[in-house]
Amino acid sequence: MQPGPATHTAVSLYTAHGERKYLSRSERFRALDAAARLPADRALFCLTLAWTGARISEVLALRPIDLQFDDCLISFRTLKRRHLHVRQVPVPPHLMREFERHYHLRQRQADPDLCDTRLWLFHRVTAWRIVKCVMAIAALQGAAACPKGFRHGFGAGSVQAGIPITLLQRWLGHARLSTTAIYTEVSGPEEFQFAKRYWRWSMKSRRR
Repeated sequence: MQPGPATHTAVSLYTAHGERKYLSRSERFRALDAAARLPADRALFCLTLAWTGARISEVLALRPIDLQFDDCLISFRTLKRRHLHVRQVPVPPHLMREFERHYHLRQRQADPDLCDTRLWLFHRVTAWRIVKCVMAIAALQGAAACPKGFRHGFGAGSVQAGIPITLLQRWLGHARLSTTAIYTEVSGPEEFQFAKRYWRWSMKSRRR
């Protein structure tokens, strides 16, 4: 019997026990504040995870030539596809300035020996420990207190901020739009406003 076609495993923002996998907006602020207390190279690593939603292995693979200082863009090589795929993600100017200040980007980009050398030379296990340290400083625990918590928080926050789902798909490097669509399940400000209308209507009816 021939094996059937491979099935796509659905991604969820919750564990099998219903625990949230993404950082909320307030938790993200706490994690960013905690990251700022680390040495510059480790802080920049965590800030890049938070501001791009990239996978930990993709951030570790970054080189000086992958950062466009003037346009505030970072190019990521999507590592979960069979063929090389490069996507660009915009980042805040202040983050790019920190890269220039610490890594002297323009200098490295002009040096043939340094432009193609990884920015972070530590191992993936060390990267995990750095993120876990940040989460501990921020007093965050559970399924969201890990590198994917930054990625999922970026996705959920982007949807709440009104970013088009197709653009978010490109930023996250998803092959399928259905994968990106999981972030629409998170309640946003507009949904909260609708709920407030219901609460006002409900209480008004009760007072009659």
